Amino acid sequence: MTIHFDCTQCGKCCQDLRLTLSVDEAIVWAGRGHEVQLLTEALPWAGEPDPADARARYQRDRSFAVMSGAAPFRISVVPVAYHAGPCPHLQPDMRCSNYAERPRICRIHPLEARPFIPLRPENRHCPPEAWAPEFPVLERDGEIADPEAARIVAQHRQAAADDVPVLAATCAALGLSTAAFANEGFAVHAIAPLTLAEALRAARDAAPLPDDPQPWTIVTNRRSTWTMLTDAECEAALVQQGAGYLGSFPDEP
Repeated sequence: MTIHFDCTQCGKCCQDLRLTLSVDEAIVWAGRGHEVQLLTEALPWAGEPDPADARARYQRDRSFAVMSGAAPFRISVVPVAYHAGPCPHLQPDMRCSNYAERPRICRIHPLEARPFIPLRPENRHCPPEAWAPEFPVLERDGEIADPEAARIVAQHRQAAADDVPVLAATCAALGLSTAAFANEGFAVHAIAPLTLAEALRAARDAAPLPDDPQPWTIVTNRRSTWTMLTDAECEAALVQQGAGYLGSFPDEP
């Protein structure tokens, strides 16, 4: 399968989005007073994965170990630039005023930043005309056609692993200890931008993983999941969709 693409400068990719950032990018973004949220997800982790399981190794590399009650989990923390409405750098002519310093996730759009997930044009905000067959090849049989774009995607993915100790230390410093159950959504932690930038910077400069990690609470908006977690002696809480929880499923009363 060959996917063609060229940007039409419609500006839709710069509206109402959460853009995944590295720690360094988050420090810059939050340091300018823009909102950066930390999205947390808890993966049950009974034991180490098979070395041949690339997907499980990826999950391990981008997370850190914690306990929730009697159960072991790994916590994934994703910094995201959040803006309701247009990006603060989007100009009236749909050009970016931060183009030279834009985050990697913007540089690689509309490529899929996550491994093991195929690019599907219908899941992007770009209009149908952006995918016309006369445009340059973006992907061919799942492989990125442009070597420079492939390099940036690889950097983006590597940063997700390299930043784990910094994000673990940041959560400890800020007292963040709730995460959504895996594959059900994300717990959303919104911290004042300059406070977050300083916490990330301090953690980056020291970056030790906590010797005695704080216990974590697993949150879910599904009563069935909450029952399962409490039966397994986890620290769990039932929440609702809202500013602090992005769920993939409707609330279960």
